[in-house]
Amino acid sequence: MAAGSKLLSALSAAALSSTVLTASAVTMGLVTLSEAEAATVNRIEVRGNQRVDADTVRNLIDIKPGRNASDADVDAAVTKLFSTGLFSDVRARQQGGVLIVDVSENQIVGDVIFQGNDKIKNEQLVATVQTATRAPYNAATAQADVEAIKAAYVRIGRSDATVSVRTAPAEGNRVNVVFDIQEGDRTRIGGINFVGNNAFGDSRLKEVIALRESGLFSFLQRNDIYAEDRLRADEEALRRFYFNRGFADFRIVSSVAELEPTQNKYFITITVDEGERYTYGTVNIDSTVPGIDAQALQSQLKTKPGDTYSAEKVEETLVDLTNAVANQGYAFAQVTPRGNRDFANNTISIDYVIDQGPRAYVERIEIRGNTKTRDYVIRREFDVSEGDAFNQVLVQRAKKRLEALRFFKTVNVSTAPGSQPDRVVLVVQVDEQSTGEFSVGGGYTTSGENSGPVAEVGITERNFLGRGQFVKVSAGFGENTRNYNLSFTEPYFLGRRLAAGFDLYRTENSSSSAYDIKRTGGTLRIAAPITENLTAQIAYNYKEETFGDNRGLTTNPFTGFPYAFVNGQALASTCGDPTIGGRLPGLSAPLYTLSPIINKAICDSPYSTSSVSYALTYNTLDNQRDPRNGVFAQVGQEVAGLGGDARFIRTTGRASYFSLLSEEYDVIGQLSGGAGNVSAIGDDLRVFDNFFKGQDIVRGFKYQGIGPRQNGVAIGGTNYANASAEMTFPLPLISRDLGFRGAAFADAGSLWGLDNTDGQLGIQGEEFALRASAGVGLIWASPFGPLRVNYAVPLAKENYDKVQEFSFGFSSRF
Repeated sequence: MAAGSKLLSALSAAALSSTVLTASAVTMGLVTLSEAEAATVNRIEVRGNQRVDADTVRNLIDIKPGRNASDADVDAAVTKLFSTGLFSDVRARQQGGVLIVDVSENQIVGDVIFQGNDKIKNEQLVATVQTATRAPYNAATAQADVEAIKAAYVRIGRSDATVSVRTAPAEGNRVNVVFDIQEGDRTRIGGINFVGNNAFGDSRLKEVIALRESGLFSFLQRNDIYAEDRLRADEEALRRFYFNRGFADFRIVSSVAELEPTQNKYFITITVDEGERYTYGTVNIDSTVPGIDAQALQSQLKTKPGDTYSAEKVEETLVDLTNAVANQGYAFAQVTPRGNRDFANNTISIDYVIDQGPRAYVERIEIRGNTKTRDYVIRREFDVSEGDAFNQVLVQRAKKRLEALRFFKTVNVSTAPGSQPDRVVLVVQVDEQSTGEFSVGGGYTTSGENSGPVAEVGITERNFLGRGQFVKVSAGFGENTRNYNLSFTEPYFLGRRLAAGFDLYRTENSSSSAYDIKRTGGTLRIAAPITENLTAQIAYNYKEETFGDNRGLTTNPFTGFPYAFVNGQALASTCGDPTIGGRLPGLSAPLYTLSPIINKAICDSPYSTSSVSYALTYNTLDNQRDPRNGVFAQVGQEVAGLGGDARFIRTTGRASYFSLLSEEYDVIGQLSGGAGNVSAIGDDLRVFDNFFKGQDIVRGFKYQGIGPRQNGVAIGGTNYANASAEMTFPLPLISRDLGFRGAAFADAGSLWGLDNTDGQLGIQGEEFALRASAGVGLIWASPFGPLRVNYAVPLAKENYDKVQEFSFGFSSRF
């Protein structure tokens, strides 16, 4: 007790004569207090500094010579100096009119070294940590870096990674900072289970969420990596899924991820309360704003009595009504939905109430978090700008547009008070993600000119240079084919919502049994939205085509005359060989081709086509990659004759309707149809401007397997029509995570009609003749793209058609 009293007395005496405060003491909870009142500081003396200039230290603190300094002022000065990260220790004491500041400088970092890392490269880790070369070393920052590195490993599925940090002396009074990493094994998702779901099975709900159970191809897609933020995002996806399917009372009771250490796998359990399924009751529009005719706005409603309730349809109606009243001059009108549940009949009646909202204007839009994407790329997705009337519905619409760009992991839009009561600041916070892709794909196809084994390498960038532009470069290779493509799209041409771009391509194909083909061309295009679902496009197209003998025969053995083309290269002679189409004795393959019509077109090549095309596209699909509901329809024309050799007008149309036949079992129905006509302008139509059809409209037939033929060689047709019905479904006993689906289908169609044939012989199929088939298919959403195998049996065919019951290739839904 006596010793303690003496210590307290000594401390009090020291405090009366001077004030001493150390940063290290603060961190340990030992603070020296002084009862001295504020004293005048005449001079500030800095001691212990080597690299940091004394004047810099003086400028960093708020105590100035000639002014009084209290204990609180000295305390604040020490804290501020220590917070700069330049010093490992700071002490300040006042002796008379002199404030003495003793500092111990942090060592300078020489090198930042990562050891034991393989799955995450050094460059990525450098961007993760705050400790940097030639910066002062700070132990607290280094420990924070340890946690940041661990978090980086969690994001790639290595939750058991361990990280430690140490320092090693280096030359020049520097210190190297070494992060020792043990990456551990990859943590996977062993199972995802749902509890409380009755309307939809586990397999259906697993398709809604992004997390996947570990499977055969998980190493490619890497969607079996657990992260808490991913689980939260999946919770939101489940809510949207249920809310848009009538379950307005749906809620997630809990979602738990448990790590099984022995298997190093997470097992996720999501417990839900679905509630009842609702339909729309009565739907009305009420307006309290004079001059707005509520009855005239009925056409904007997307929520119809009797339909299944959908939160998305309510949101779409809000946007359409808000735009409609704003276009009538009521910029501050607010549309609010008011729902009235009828629990007895499971209906929700909705009144869309239009009121005069407060007069608030957008003062400015602040963009935060974008390091790559330019500000204007984000701003242009807003239908409001600085000075416009503030409208929450339009702001939420812009948020959805930004999310749809797939440039950002998250998008948050909030408001802050402006400089005046009627001013609002929009704050847009984004978290960017990678927008570049390198793809390598391969497979086997029996469709189109590029039949046989195929492979493709491509580089895609959706946000080129942060300007929101789309660029893709790809090259494809097959056994007898080559193709090269370059595409570029500017989605906001001239600052307007016009998608302009170009495509360049080169294809070489020698897979035909009769002739090879080389095409080089390009397209300039521009598309403009008319409504949210309707788009118009116009394009200029140019291509040059060369056709020739693909077997390298230079001389007709019957006459000794050279052929006009060999491997696409023109020879000196003309195509006047009278024996073209003859056969070598004992051989069934034609030397050139048995069709004089084809021969004439070959002799006329190279052949150029200069055309203008235009199209209207109507698209209401719920998902562009994997549609379950909606319509896709397109009609267009191509007019050739603006220069070049071709003179024709080609009209085509196609449509697909998708409907989810069973929500529980995820059975999707599809009805599709198409038609086309090509007619010459002036001269006769060249044969290669005809339509060549086969398995692309009626499965069960070869490529170019139906339609007019001359001596057994396809010569195309001027008209076609087709229709198809298909049902796709998950395969029983096979995990959906593997991406397989089954299909059953029926096709019907025809290709017919020829331009002037000059009475040539050996022509079949000029008249309409129906072809039909039925079959089954296997669809695989592979990491390389959608692949498909079909088995189809022709039910109606002509004796000159070419049948192919099995087909393999890349799948297209519409």
